[in-house]
Amino acid sequence: MVESHPTLMNRLVGYASRLPLAVRSGLMLAIDVAITGGSLLLALGLRFELGHIPDPQWSTFVFALPILLVIRAALSMASGLHRWSFRMSGLQEAVRLGSTTLFGTVVFIAVFFFVHRQSPPRSVIALEFFFTTALMAAYRYGPRAGTGWYLQLARSQREGALRTLIIGAGSAGDLLLRDLARSDAHLYQVVGFLDDDPNKVRTSLGGRPVLGTLSDLADAVARHHISQVLIAIPRLEGKRVRELLGACANLKVSFKIIPASFAYLDARVTASMLHDLSTEDLLPRDPVAFDHSQISSLIAGRRVLVTGAGGSIGSEIARQLAAHGPEQLLLLDMNENELYFLTRRLQELYPLLQVRALVADIRDAQQLTWLGEAYRPQDIFHAAAHKHVPLMEDMPGEAVKNNVFGTLNVAMMADACGVERFTLISTDKAVRPTSIMGASKRVAELVIRDLARRSKTQFTAVRFGNVLGSAGSVVPLFKQQIERGGPVTVTHPDCTRFFMTIPEAVGLVLLAGLTQPGELCILDMGEAIRIADLARNMITMAGRVPDVDVKIVFTGLRPGEKLFEELFTEDEEKTQVARNKIMVASPPPPPDTLGQLLADLQRAALSNDREGLLHAFRAVVPSFQPPGRQPSKPNLRLVSPTTTTG
Repeated sequence: MVESHPTLMNRLVGYASRLPLAVRSGLMLAIDVAITGGSLLLALGLRFELGHIPDPQWSTFVFALPILLVIRAALSMASGLHRWSFRMSGLQEAVRLGSTTLFGTVVFIAVFFFVHRQSPPRSVIALEFFFTTALMAAYRYGPRAGTGWYLQLARSQREGALRTLIIGAGSAGDLLLRDLARSDAHLYQVVGFLDDDPNKVRTSLGGRPVLGTLSDLADAVARHHISQVLIAIPRLEGKRVRELLGACANLKVSFKIIPASFAYLDARVTASMLHDLSTEDLLPRDPVAFDHSQISSLIAGRRVLVTGAGGSIGSEIARQLAAHGPEQLLLLDMNENELYFLTRRLQELYPLLQVRALVADIRDAQQLTWLGEAYRPQDIFHAAAHKHVPLMEDMPGEAVKNNVFGTLNVAMMADACGVERFTLISTDKAVRPTSIMGASKRVAELVIRDLARRSKTQFTAVRFGNVLGSAGSVVPLFKQQIERGGPVTVTHPDCTRFFMTIPEAVGLVLLAGLTQPGELCILDMGEAIRIADLARNMITMAGRVPDVDVKIVFTGLRPGEKLFEELFTEDEEKTQVARNKIMVASPPPPPDTLGQLLADLQRAALSNDREGLLHAFRAVVPSFQPPGRQPSKPNLRLVSPTTTTG
């Protein structure tokens, strides 16, 4: 943004705003009356070619002038033309002005037709209507038009001016251009529009031409030296956004977009709404809409415990739960700093909510039992886990202690304390796992499903892929690397991942955990995204050229990492059911010998026996493949469900 400076519009509005309303209205009415008298006199003069006006016509003029002035003044007051907004007037006000002056002319003609037969010549009446309408419109719209022209000229000559292209020549693009034209607190110099509708090409909107369709973006950017693109198409598909970025990959251009919420709101688009294009805009699907009243009805007035509350997912679960009015919100984590700050934020936002910060280790079964008996939660969302794949390859015993037996401890506490609903946050890395972390989360799923067979607590595991912006996501890492000028490190050119925003993922987790549709739920993540493409798009969004300004370096898969991720096994795909972006699977039951297998796994973890631990994992999860052995790439498209509920 640039520092605002006085303009004609600012001074005009400033002067007018300091006058009392009655004075401002009276002044405008006086100007309208003066314009009417002058227009009638000018029309009469032109009728006689600015020469001698015959006495009969002059007498008629003297008689007609006060009548016309009274009619114009009365109608101006009746229609509110004397209370004009110079800044916000638009097409509707122009129609009101024109219809008022036209009606005044009709009344004027009627007076002479029914009351006084001697009227001014018809040409004089027509010219007066034209002059009056034009002059009244000119002094009302002139300052705004002049200011718009002045601001456009000033922006074009200002240092740092951004030659700008607006994508979307619809209502949102029109409103955006109008707001930009009224303000001088920005550097956007709008050159023209692009739109998907070929019928709009070579037309004009707000005085700016529609230069082409979206497929012409790269050519328009290069030809018109564009440095800023403003996307004014509400809910533009992620696929189209990625195509736009790909077209500009070799051009240094920045992108901003209006929020998707504009599509649902009767709102006026303003420049302040624009935000930088983000990774969320690249997702290959529409945002997930939630029925918040349904979640509120399931959580209001209840006691809820969130483990791992200091993490990305856990903290978002806590924030969304707090908004739905639980009786008590219990936040458990070992990270005391993040737990403290989260508790403070929630207490400030929801002062009537009981928030308790519990610093505890889920590996301490005795402490968990004490907390369960002390607070008696009715719902538990278990998000605490070690999630970093390469680190868990180096310390596999810690993954087992935390992800497997920590989960077992929390689940046993839930069973013993009469918790009604328990939700485990799982991961797509649990499907045909190739990492210790993925295998440990798969075992955690089996643990709660086994306990569900003999417990009154309703247990559900919710499995989903990567979330944008989480602590372990590649997105924050890429942002840091781009800010430093690169290189951006990608493991493999063909590496793909499923992505979802944190709020979307958590909203679906709450819906699945509270409605309990089945033992194992998988969130519909849409299509997988190539990480290399994500990196290139993020570099382009930053206004830089991939592999020129910022290099992309392929480092190779790290220990335990997969080239691709899956959401289902073959057995689970055959039994899936879809509900509100939640896929409900009915996998084979846990083995009857799970208890003994867990004992073997625990012994190997406690003794740091890596080979014994790998052997124990393979015994519990036969599909587990140690690092270095990648399965053949499956079809990443989700199988269409055969049954639909909800």
